[in-house]
Amino acid sequence: MTPRPSPRRTASDTAPAKNAPEEPARGSGRGARSRPPAGEATARTEPAAGPDTAHPSDPRPPAPRAEAAAPARAARPARSRAAKPKAGDGVRAAAPLGEEDRGRLLGGAHHDPHGLLGAHPVRDGVLIRALRPYATAVTVLAKGLRAELLPEGDGLFAGVLPAGQIPEYELEVAYADTTVTVQDPYRFLPALGELDLHLLGEGRHEQLWHALGARTMDHQGATGTRFTVWAPNAQGVRVVGNFNYWDGTGFPMRSLGSSGVWELFLPGIGEGELYKFEITRPDGSRTVRADPMARRTECPPATASVVVESHYRWEDADWMARRADRPVHQAPFSVYEVHLASWRPGLTYRQLAAQLPAYVKDLGFTHVELMPVSEHPFGGSWGYQVTGFYAPTARMGTPDDFKFLVDALHRAGIGVLMDWVPAHFPRDDWALAEFDGRPLYEHSDPSRAAHPDWGTLEFDYGRTEVRNFLVANAVYWCEEFHIDGLRVDAVASMLYLDYSREDGGWTPNVHGGRENLDAVAFLQEMNATVYRRCPGVVTIAEESTAWSGVTRATHEVGPDGFGGLGFGLKWNMGWMHDSLVYVSKEPVHRKYHHGEMTFSMIYAYSENYVLPISHDEVVHGKRSLVSKMPGDWWQQRANHRAYLGYMWAHPGKQLLFMGQEFAQGAEWAESHGPDWWLLEPSYEAEPDHRGVRDLVRDLNRGYTAAPALWERDTDPAGFSWIDGDASEDNVFAFARFAADGSPLISVTNFSPVVRHAFRLGVPDEIPAWREILNTDEVRYGGSGVGNGEPLKAEPTPSHGRPASIAPTLPPLATLWFRPA
Repeated sequence: MTPRPSPRRTASDTAPAKNAPEEPARGSGRGARSRPPAGEATARTEPAAGPDTAHPSDPRPPAPRAEAAAPARAARPARSRAAKPKAGDGVRAAAPLGEEDRGRLLGGAHHDPHGLLGAHPVRDGVLIRALRPYATAVTVLAKGLRAELLPEGDGLFAGVLPAGQIPEYELEVAYADTTVTVQDPYRFLPALGELDLHLLGEGRHEQLWHALGARTMDHQGATGTRFTVWAPNAQGVRVVGNFNYWDGTGFPMRSLGSSGVWELFLPGIGEGELYKFEITRPDGSRTVRADPMARRTECPPATASVVVESHYRWEDADWMARRADRPVHQAPFSVYEVHLASWRPGLTYRQLAAQLPAYVKDLGFTHVELMPVSEHPFGGSWGYQVTGFYAPTARMGTPDDFKFLVDALHRAGIGVLMDWVPAHFPRDDWALAEFDGRPLYEHSDPSRAAHPDWGTLEFDYGRTEVRNFLVANAVYWCEEFHIDGLRVDAVASMLYLDYSREDGGWTPNVHGGRENLDAVAFLQEMNATVYRRCPGVVTIAEESTAWSGVTRATHEVGPDGFGGLGFGLKWNMGWMHDSLVYVSKEPVHRKYHHGEMTFSMIYAYSENYVLPISHDEVVHGKRSLVSKMPGDWWQQRANHRAYLGYMWAHPGKQLLFMGQEFAQGAEWAESHGPDWWLLEPSYEAEPDHRGVRDLVRDLNRGYTAAPALWERDTDPAGFSWIDGDASEDNVFAFARFAADGSPLISVTNFSPVVRHAFRLGVPDEIPAWREILNTDEVRYGGSGVGNGEPLKAEPTPSHGRPASIAPTLPPLATLWFRPA
């Protein structure tokens, strides 16, 4: 797990607080503001600097920052006191709102604005009330009816119409310089169904993104957008956006009972609109928050959410139909890890789709693994501090653009894995932290909420709705974006209550142990749900401890009393650490560390493993893979090649981070990505780097063509040491076996000398062996020592076998042999 930079505070929401202007009384002679809200503006210009920027055509200062607002009653503008209006056009004055209801409504702290606004039957007619700040007049239009409502001050207009039942009506709203006709949002029933609310309450809404967030729809004959948000501690919630000049006064949402969900359907609002939620906290203060369920966001550093619907038409039906044909642990699985923003800096998702699939396919990798693509405010976190869990980062395009990239990879035969980060989230005050004024997504116990390593907050996995938010998020990426696998980041930090905490800084679980039982239950639920809903998808744990049963089925209880976590694969951090320690030593010292290379086979079948040489190993002073190697430049590259050959033959799947496939000498930096100039023909040492890349291509092709290297990765019968004790020679030799018993032999000489006629015992009944891979070939940058002719098996016993061969072992090289 990489130590990650602290999240940067973004520049959004920094406008100075202003007092809201007094609402002018109709006919008072003061210039009324022409600010048509939702669905009323004939043309809109999105703010350039952020969601709280005033509309360019609006001379009035920006709307006040919600965080700076006083409690509701004090924040309400002074009420205009015009002369008492007279009834006309058959409209009678409505009974005035009570002071409490009026204050809560105008202060953004009312749980049921639909009970006050819209149309309601009363004695002798229908009462219609509208809240239209800055309007000079509001008129009800219905079939055979035109009735002007009476002003009540503060943007409220009301009247009792002489009608026997509530008509189908619209509102004609007049401003100082324009008049518009709009639907009344407060005439609509809730657009969220009872089943959705039931599933939300149970924490079992597996497609949560269909229920919460912003959804365009047709509702009761009108086209618009339904806004929903979970904020159970809020006194009130209002929608703000570019469509209402970031002033939510006229757009309060209703609370849907005990669910904690707030809802408002806004007719006339469609795709591309920017929005946030203005939340009145329990103490009466306000905060403006991005939508936790936003499926699209502004490009950072701007932080608004964006109304979006997908129009993408997938073309990967063949891939999706075939991806579940073979269990992943019995299939070839060679992964190229990519940080999209820096692989080719400046490219969009669609531009990447024109280059990345072809590059990965040419090198023979079966999958790419994308470092987190979920929206995040600080690029230097590499995506590991997420604020938009349901939105691909806008830095490279739209959600449909990201789908285009995934589709292109699938059509090239490349699976797509994605890093997923349910362990923690940053503290940015426009995002999830204390979302509705109290701990909501984070644990209520500060010692449980604060992540000690990264300055972030940990999720409260014991809260039903939070667990639902995360489980549905895992499903979302797999179903909506056709992601083939989730590599779950920082699992160890989730599993242990004492992770990175000193004695006395944590509280044991109910059994007195250090295990986070809520996190265990969450991971089991997530894995079970993903595997049930998404055939062919694999989940992969970055888990750095010896937790038992990471890749065991959730219903199988182990000796520790826990069911398995249910992952498909686990990163083998122990192999990574031990093998890198070994190869970093000078060859003369390697014999003292021989056991660090053989130790991995003691536990190789305890889990289903991936062997990762990831981004974590080539940053923060750890040096690139080739730079970890001892010796001069030739020896470094030879070690690098030998190590990759050994890794590709070792039981387990493979993962290699970008830039290491051509032996980049510098550490990776997200600011500029791989050093592609090393592969320019004009560069003198270009053949050295191209040779390593050619080897990676041949490793992948040889690996995919040899079932012995992947078919029995999780079966001890698929591996046998030939010589695991040759510490004085720095040699490792073993055999791999396919399901049908066909063998492959891998021999690695980690010493810088040629070893002639190095005798190796081989499986019986195979008369001759052919060298199919040699990392010392000249075309890879090697010395060209090898075994050009097939090696006949001799009846000379060796290593407990009756037959043997005596190949020449090149210096610092790996050889693969198959039956001739």
